[in-house]
Amino acid sequence: MVQITINGKQIEVPEGTTVLRAAELAGIDIPTLCDHKELTPYGGCRLCIVEVQGFRVPIASCTLPVSPNMVVNTETPALKKSRKFVLSMLFSERNHFCPFCQVSGGDCDLQNAAYREEMTHWPMQPGWNGYPVDSSHPYFVLDNNRCILCRRCVRACAEMTGNFTLSVAERGAASIIVADTNVPLGESTCVKCGACVQVCPTGALIDRTSAYQGHETEITPVKSVCVGCSVGCSVTLRVRDNRIVRIEGDWDGVVNRGSLCEHGRYHPMTESRQRITTPLMKKNGKLEPVSWDEALGAVADKLKPLAGDAHNGVAAIASTRLPAEVLASFRALFAEKLGAQMVTSTEEGMTTAAVAALAAKTGAFEGRLDVLKTADTVLCIGANVAKSHMVAGFLIKRALPKGMKLINIDPEGDALDELADVALKNQPGSDLALIEGLKAIVIKENLGRVPMAVPNADKVIASAVETTGLPLEKLTLAARMLAHAISPVILYGKGITAQRNEQLIEALFNLAVLVGAVDQERVGFLSVKGEANSLAAAQFGLDAQFALNGQQAVYAAIGDDYVSKYLVERLSKAPYLVVQAAYESKLTEQADVVLPVTIWSEQEGHYVSMDGRVQKAEKAIIAPEGVRENGAVLSEIAMRMNMPIHTDWNKSLHERKSSVVLS
Repeated sequence: MVQITINGKQIEVPEGTTVLRAAELAGIDIPTLCDHKELTPYGGCRLCIVEVQGFRVPIASCTLPVSPNMVVNTETPALKKSRKFVLSMLFSERNHFCPFCQVSGGDCDLQNAAYREEMTHWPMQPGWNGYPVDSSHPYFVLDNNRCILCRRCVRACAEMTGNFTLSVAERGAASIIVADTNVPLGESTCVKCGACVQVCPTGALIDRTSAYQGHETEITPVKSVCVGCSVGCSVTLRVRDNRIVRIEGDWDGVVNRGSLCEHGRYHPMTESRQRITTPLMKKNGKLEPVSWDEALGAVADKLKPLAGDAHNGVAAIASTRLPAEVLASFRALFAEKLGAQMVTSTEEGMTTAAVAALAAKTGAFEGRLDVLKTADTVLCIGANVAKSHMVAGFLIKRALPKGMKLINIDPEGDALDELADVALKNQPGSDLALIEGLKAIVIKENLGRVPMAVPNADKVIASAVETTGLPLEKLTLAARMLAHAISPVILYGKGITAQRNEQLIEALFNLAVLVGAVDQERVGFLSVKGEANSLAAAQFGLDAQFALNGQQAVYAAIGDDYVSKYLVERLSKAPYLVVQAAYESKLTEQADVVLPVTIWSEQEGHYVSMDGRVQKAEKAIIAPEGVRENGAVLSEIAMRMNMPIHTDWNKSLHERKSSVVLS
């Protein structure tokens, strides 16, 4: 710890802390524009200058580390004069028409800094540049006329997302932010994560959906959890007049630290499906609006006589986007009270069944997503994290320029192939042979970290080459790269788990142990799951493959999930179909009863991330009139059948051994 004095106040901070962060810890405000706590200090705007005893000139506090007994002043007359001059220069460089800007009125860091220094006008006339506004992007707009060249967006694109789409073109006062080789944003390599918009301190980058929808003081922030996938990113929902104005990454989120992907930030804001706001029942071959009492009564009357009939009774299927509380109630009602044999989830355990089967024997064997932050080599197999679970992909992509090596294995190939040190496109279905081949090479060359034997290593390697269709040189290069790593990580996904082969998961885990990815100090072995509550569904035993075998009724708790064509086709054979859903779909069209329920932002509940973090999502908005919460609908049906359900979802969550430590 280091002791320093700021404005006469003595404080103690960790060694290596910058003066700016030390001041924040002491509750002392130092204005800044280019600095951001999740980005590497840049020292470009010079607004955060301070006077340090013994230093000849003022210095930027954002890049200055503390030293023992340092004495700092942040508010001298000379500093205020310098800051006002810096701001005057910034205002003069571009066209900052504050009254017409969507972030004016408290949301703009530049404007707020000017008011802090008691500026009321432009001391210098602007240069009146006429930069074209780039509105080609589907989600946001780039206006270089309002840019102060703080480079936050450029740094966020590189450091948070690892995409390196944005950069600075030209020089001096003519410098502008461009995408790639100065192509329109909508035609660039942008992955639409929106990090650049969230860190922009002015109105140079603005969201299309939230622009001119209200200032921060008029919007209520609600911290919650993204339900777009199983990564479990923390989000801040900006709510006004019972609607979500904007979705932002939560800077305090333990998983994502402010990062979000397109699926979490923008897809919920562009939802175009038609809501269902009243119960529907099929009468004379056509769905007609009915009361809740009539709809629930009809469902209860149909299901109750089928209770206890294991073969001709009820089948039930639920979305893995539903909260853990709802999934627990769903299982309790259909598996325990009604005695249904076919009770599962819409994912049918595709990403979890084989993993859970191994966990039942060994206990937890997977680690945290955080291991990607310190890995020097990553083997990614069967997980297209450049397309789905994108924040996990960001953790890999942003580490590559720092020296991380990437081995990407995908029979179909994906966007990570271009970034990988070794990209292997093996024959479909040859994953086990590939993994055994990698193990055999490591053992044959005596590169393993733990004793492990492979009989007839040469034969195994030859078989791997023949089965995978890969050259021996590439297999050997991948094996050596993984074995020579100091902190390797193996990340696998649906390409592996969907095969439902426990032996395949075990072989991959043994490879992780062999190369030191798993030892007593760290667990660099994990899988990306499916939707937000894939792991919770697995813990509740909702991971069987769905099949109809004489059941007289099917209950589908879809919530706000999308319905696949495959599911619609299979449920079309149901003699009687009840669909609990928020949106119209092909499935609701063929239902006998439709029960309208809440969407993700209209309900609270818990979600279990892919690496075992149990997090609570908060209710942000009130559902439309006539819509009921998912759990309440299940409870009401149970009550009408005289089968009340009382579940301890958290206890149920821990009854089955998990592949990860739940916390």
